[in-house]
Amino acid sequence: MRSYLLATAALAAAAAAPACADTSVDEVVVTAARLPVDPEEITGARVIDRAEIEARNTAFAADLLSTVPGVSIARTGAFGGVAAIRIRGAAPDKTLVLIDGVPVGDGAAPNGDYDPSSLQTADLERVEVLSGPQGSLWGSEAIGGVVSFTTRELDGLEFAAEGGSFTTARGFAGAGTRTDRYALSATVAGFRTDGISKADTGAEDDGFRTWTANLGGRFTASPQVRVDGRLRYTRSTVEIDGYPPPRFELGDTPDRAKTRAWQGFARASVDALGLTHEISLSAYDLRRRNLSSFPSVVDADRQVLRWTATQGDRFVVGAEHQASEADLSTGLSRNLSNTAVFAVGQARLDRLTLTGSVRHDDPEAFRSRTTGRLSAALDAGGGFRVVASAGTGFKTPTVSQVVCDFCFAPPVALRPERAEGYDLRLGWSNATVSAAVTAYRLLVRDQIAYVASRYINIAKTSSSGLEAEVDARLAEGVRVKLAYAWTDAIDRSTDRSLLRVPDHAGSASLLWDRGPWSGSVSVRAESSQSDTARDGFSRAVRGGFVTADVSAAYAVNEGLTLTARVENLADRRYAETLGYREPGLAAYVGLRLRR
Repeated sequence: MRSYLLATAALAAAAAAPACADTSVDEVVVTAARLPVDPEEITGARVIDRAEIEARNTAFAADLLSTVPGVSIARTGAFGGVAAIRIRGAAPDKTLVLIDGVPVGDGAAPNGDYDPSSLQTADLERVEVLSGPQGSLWGSEAIGGVVSFTTRELDGLEFAAEGGSFTTARGFAGAGTRTDRYALSATVAGFRTDGISKADTGAEDDGFRTWTANLGGRFTASPQVRVDGRLRYTRSTVEIDGYPPPRFELGDTPDRAKTRAWQGFARASVDALGLTHEISLSAYDLRRRNLSSFPSVVDADRQVLRWTATQGDRFVVGAEHQASEADLSTGLSRNLSNTAVFAVGQARLDRLTLTGSVRHDDPEAFRSRTTGRLSAALDAGGGFRVVASAGTGFKTPTVSQVVCDFCFAPPVALRPERAEGYDLRLGWSNATVSAAVTAYRLLVRDQIAYVASRYINIAKTSSSGLEAEVDARLAEGVRVKLAYAWTDAIDRSTDRSLLRVPDHAGSASLLWDRGPWSGSVSVRAESSQSDTARDGFSRAVRGGFVTADVSAAYAVNEGLTLTARVENLADRRYAETLGYREPGLAAYVGLRLRR
């Protein structure tokens, strides 16, 4: 790990050297902040665009997120193992995930968090990450931050196919038409593999199959009236390992999990009275079947009705009603709803930009709560910018927690979790290089945990840390991205470190697109972390690791591109979660067709 961090520092120094003067950084805005904003004017904001997604050519979105500073991914084995997104040390249920603005998550799971293991990159246009409490923007669940995925709008025909190690195959087909007035796109993406044993003590391969269909369109009826919408469907089957009798230790099992999910939204936009009014209805429905010695079927769905009124990048006000329902494997079920109003405003005063947001939530089963966030960005001259922010958040208990699913002790009344976060960012940029260092502290009170066979509120957890990043255009079509994060996440009730949060994590990526050649080299490292032992109860330490991937593409002509990628280039044996295996050296080849 030490040698990796030294190498990263050396690369950072090289990236800070003068680059070619004729290369400029494309304008990037963060839309998940409710108002379009420059990432350099907000702390903890990162954007991964389509160019980077294609250069890295990774199959799943979780691998893209693993190189974002302050974001860690833990999954129970490769190829479909349950994955969890942690931002700045916060538990996975404190990351709100949006796909095309639709909140997604397994409302029937104990924590209600989103599992990104089946989210493919083939139809993603961009990924946005907002770190830190975003409760005033998005309400409950956004204590750690927000991850927003936006799908693609095609113009023409596209086809891609790839195959390689572990009898793996993936494919993509899409068609669309696009003009200023209207657009219509349809895509299908699929992935299948024989896989490897998820348990590192197992010998039986665990396969994985998933496919996704996406349909989207927009239409401008007049200069003042626009409508758009999307519909998305995903189906997955994954073979999993567990704790078979008689020893009940992690190992091979014949268990499988089948999941199908659909989501969609419809939205109308009208310009009137100097404002842009939007009204939208979104829905998410998930059904999960566990086929094992203890079979179960769960259903969860969520609907959100939202109205907003926006004036450019100055302010937005809105109201929304959210209804959630889950039918659990034990036969218990519950409906939960929430009504909220919110406002976000931005003011520019010479070199100073002030942004504030406030939100009032009125949950059906809990007391109403108001959250807020305030940030200030100062242009200090010479390319330097200082940004400071403070925000609050909260999270209501999930359906599983409210009904005390799988509890074997008398339930207790639960309180919503509360959070407050502070961060300070010092950034510097010119036409070709941007660099930043961010320090933060996140405090969560009344965090909900499963202790002594029931859910309770524990006193307090906290995480403090430092994030450093460099993004440099070294030459026309050549880019280097460096990231490092130090995280100190503690359960203040026990003074023990939180599970599955590495103290140190870093990545270095070289991306290029010159002439017919494009691709990337990415190196990622994590230090050791506290984890759950193989018995599923006690604590242990998962060792650190360093892994590298390389991807390359060659454009034969305007319509045909050949691709190749190699993962785990050094064939390292490592685990993201203790006891669960990740693949060794793996190679894949493919092609892309476009018309």
